[in-house]
Amino acid sequence: MQQFLAATPHLLARQGSPLDLGMEPTERGWEMVSILRRQCRFPRELEMEVYAGIVGREAAVVFLQWCAERQERPVTARQILGDWPQVAERAAGQRDDLQAVTVSDLVTTLEVAPALTAAEEENLVAYIGILPRDLRFALVKSLVQIPPVAAVLCQDKYDATIFEAIQAISSEAG
Repeated sequence: MQQFLAATPHLLARQGSPLDLGMEPTERGWEMVSILRRQCRFPRELEMEVYAGIVGREAAVVFLQWCAERQERPVTARQILGDWPQVAERAAGQRDDLQAVTVSDLVTTLEVAPALTAAEEENLVAYIGILPRDLRFALVKSLVQIPPVAAVLCQDKYDATIFEAIQAISSEAG
């Protein structure tokens, strides 16, 4: 929400210039939209009407277009490693083609900078855990070729998430 408002400040608090039905985008209106986005799931056609009733039609249209464009972008490696709680749901719901882009970005990022903080380790393993078996296998296979990352993945505390992928790699090599 904050990123949207930062990118479109003209849709925030345009006092005195009402849009549709006297509704105009205000700080309180955007706060309400934010709460509704987090806590409610509306059918597509109803979502537009609800938000238009709070911040006006123009602002609602621009906001929903921005959301749709943002949803089509793959989650980045930096987001996985640094902002996992905020992107976990989006990452889990990505289409296979977007997931492949995320996996590739993650491998490339870790090849260049393999040192991970404890939080980044946890986030990486959490991401691996949401992947389907075939993608999990492919990602772990790539990551174990990076020695510092392999050392992280081989820790006992990550066995539940990584074990199946490592077993599959071993049987393929055997």
